[in-house]
Amino acid sequence: MRTQAELSRRSLRRPVLLTVGLVCLTAAMIGFGAFATFTDSQSVEQTVSTGTVELDPLEPPSSTNRLSVGASNIAAGDTIQRSVLLRQGGTIELSEITLTTTADPSSLLDTDTDDGLQMVIERCSESWAESGPPYTYTCGGDVDVVLASQPVIGSSMALANLVLDAEADNFLRVTLTLPSSAPNALQDQSSTIDYVFSAVQRTGTAQ
Repeated sequence: MRTQAELSRRSLRRPVLLTVGLVCLTAAMIGFGAFATFTDSQSVEQTVSTGTVELDPLEPPSSTNRLSVGASNIAAGDTIQRSVLLRQGGTIELSEITLTTTADPSSLLDTDTDDGLQMVIERCSESWAESGPPYTYTCGGDVDVVLASQPVIGSSMALANLVLDAEADNFLRVTLTLPSSAPNALQDQSSTIDYVFSAVQRTGTAQ
């Protein structure tokens, strides 16, 4: 015969087991309810592509691109004119175009900022009419100053009065002058000038 203590322990087990069963049943009902929730979805595709900033090559030499053509035996007071077609072949409008010039090899022609080579850049509203060699250029349209006279060597020089639209042409004339004041020290000097034109895209806008 069971003692009173055994009967008491047995009676305690039943509520515990019943509670566990209720918890399991409740969890099962919650899980079933989650899978029974109504749903819907919609989708759409959006294609995004970038444009390009691209300056066309400045070579090979032609009537519109003579900047790679050198000059020799220049004397004090001489000028050297060369055409440059700066074409924006990309699809994005530009905010600016700059010019950086360096010299290698270098000489007094580029290091003497007073009596060495001085540079001016102008733009014609149409293609320059070429004569020569020796090359000279005349403009049948309007002429704007792109870079006022300054020493031939410079870094990130801002170029003014350019057309910055996509696929625009800028017909330029670069004129180098050896000042009449050039002293005898500038005789028998030689420099190779490297011209680097850099294009910068327009500022970001809403699209």
